Amino acid sequence: MQIAADKVVSIDYTLRNDAGEVLDQSAPDSPLHYLHGHGNLIPGLESALVGKSQGDQVDAVIPPAEAYGEFDAGLVQVVPREMFQGVDTIEPGMQFQAQSGQGMQIITVKEVNDENVTVDANHQLAGETLHFDVTVKDVRDASAEELSHGHVHGPGGHEH
Repeated sequence: MQIAADKVVSIDYTLRNDAGEVLDQSAPDSPLHYLHGHGNLIPGLESALVGKSQGDQVDAVIPPAEAYGEFDAGLVQVVPREMFQGVDTIEPGMQFQAQSGQGMQIITVKEVNDENVTVDANHQLAGETLHFDVTVKDVRDASAEELSHGHVHGPGGHEH
């Protein structure tokens, strides 16, 4: 069976950046299960997997535009430290949820001083070219319930 829209796909993967550093990977004997064509993976990786079958190996290089977007300097802001009332310690690398015009966003603290905090609302992989090594472990038809919900249910997609 080939990977196409509305198929449940199981993959083993390793994600690296341009420098070859491992950013993420599936755990041994614990593949990632996703519903193809429903926005559960970045667009470039879904495109690279279309038409593949169980056992196929795929090396995909995904440019930022097909991954998490280009880095947007406009999403880096300096805000008054008072906006973090009730937070005793604020350090670079900490992440917070913030309400924005686009809904909830994750912001990452970049710099902190006595008066201001510099925050970045870009995805941490924005502007990065991503290198995926993928092995397709399984492809199956999605259940009606999975299709209506837009995602896989349970480990491997089997109902509890």
